[in-house]
Amino acid sequence: MEQGTQKVEDFELGEPALVCRWRIAGGRLPLENRHLRALSRRRVAGRGVTTQLVSWAKQHIEWTLADGSVENPDGVLMIAMDEQGRAAMSVGPYAELAARDVAALAARAGESRREAGETGVAPETLWAVRDGALVWAADGDAVASGAASLVADLAKTLGVEASRDAALLGEVLAGAVPEQAFLCSDEHGVVVAADAAGDVAQRFADAYAKLLASERAGR
Repeated sequence: MEQGTQKVEDFELGEPALVCRWRIAGGRLPLENRHLRALSRRRVAGRGVTTQLVSWAKQHIEWTLADGSVENPDGVLMIAMDEQGRAAMSVGPYAELAARDVAALAARAGESRREAGETGVAPETLWAVRDGALVWAADGDAVASGAASLVADLAKTLGVEASRDAALLGEVLAGAVPEQAFLCSDEHGVVVAADAAGDVAQRFADAYAKLLASERAGR
């Protein structure tokens, strides 16, 4: 078969090598273009995701949301891809994170960083605030996920200085607690750490929540 173009019912998807989970709101995908851009930078079984697969995803998002979001209008759009490049798309319910302390959020970011070692993009990353400036726990050449690119652009809009620090995640995993911190996730959005909250981090969470609310209002 041609990669990413056959209908789901026409083949049996193998063991997923890549799973993307993107939050929807009001039956819409707020960060669609950002997610698709990040998808184009991902890898499966050592090979880059093809332009054809990205086009397939773009074509199927509207159809999948029209059907699947009836029961889960504020759910999660999922794309699963096997090592052969075959993909399937569906919508499922959204479940909020149970643990929101810095340690738990950092652990998720650590798992996501390991995923990025195979797929090229981390869907969840840790961000911290130092002296009023935003710090992304990422290498200088790390590819931004859809949600991470939004936070980076929000920083410019909000007038918050932003930089990257590859050592930050390791420090937090070792027990350091930043003055403010949040998880940036394609699935969960901006999740402020319960034990490291503050006005700067909350501004990003509020901006993301406003984006979701505007999508629901426009349904």
